[in-house]
Amino acid sequence: MTSSIREIYAKSVLTKTRLPGANYVINPYVGCHVGCTYCYAAFMRRFTNHPEPWGKFVDVKINAPSVLEREIQKAKKGIVLLSSVTDPYQPLEKKYELTRKILHCLCKHQWPVSILTKRNLVLRDIDVLKQFETCEVGFSISSLCDKDRIIFEPASSTVHEKIEALKVLHKQQIETYAFIGPVLPGITNVSEIISKIRDYVSEVWVEAMNFKAAHQTGFFYERLRARRPDLVASYKAIEKDGRAYFDGLKREVEKLRKEEKIEITLVMHENN
Repeated sequence: MTSSIREIYAKSVLTKTRLPGANYVINPYVGCHVGCTYCYAAFMRRFTNHPEPWGKFVDVKINAPSVLEREIQKAKKGIVLLSSVTDPYQPLEKKYELTRKILHCLCKHQWPVSILTKRNLVLRDIDVLKQFETCEVGFSISSLCDKDRIIFEPASSTVHEKIEALKVLHKQQIETYAFIGPVLPGITNVSEIISKIRDYVSEVWVEAMNFKAAHQTGFFYERLRARRPDLVASYKAIEKDGRAYFDGLKREVEKLRKEEKIEITLVMHENN
């Protein structure tokens, strides 16, 4: 199926949030071509009138930078997260440069910014990022195996590219963090990922799998069955009773907090 790309005009882009570590979020795009099979943001499809499956449509808010410039004049300064329900550096960003233009606006007014992405296109904007008084960039990593990455987040940067990007940003004295999530049982090795990136990040977030959200994309279990059919039954069992998975993850994070010299935060979901 071909992807749907639609240019739209947004009425507002600066949205207040209760997400930890941020006061606002900006999503330059609706939908995301990175196409993560486990994406909790797939619920957005219900509000877009798109018949395409998650990962096969993107609405481009082509006026986002000008709308932000207007909104930022009236809003109380706070930390802005780019982004919460899309990847700010998904493939279309190379063409539209909405995230780059938004960063220019935030930088001009010196609003603190936190970026979370799966793509090393963020390196393009180092020149802007270095001008912020407060700025951090995080990479989302769920596995060190590219065969897993291709199955579960097909349009993300390779594992090597993500780690190299963290190195480059760290060398440029831009604050960095890692978001290990979701922790896919039998696939994600949290301690191994931390061992690969500990020298380049100041903080690590570990996110538990949101099993209810896994159904929203419509193809998580299809991909899991193709890659690791041996894990399907255990995932279904965790959906019914996930206490062992969640308790085990809590214990692992507590152990790593004692062993590692970086801050580690566990993210759990309400339905967990």
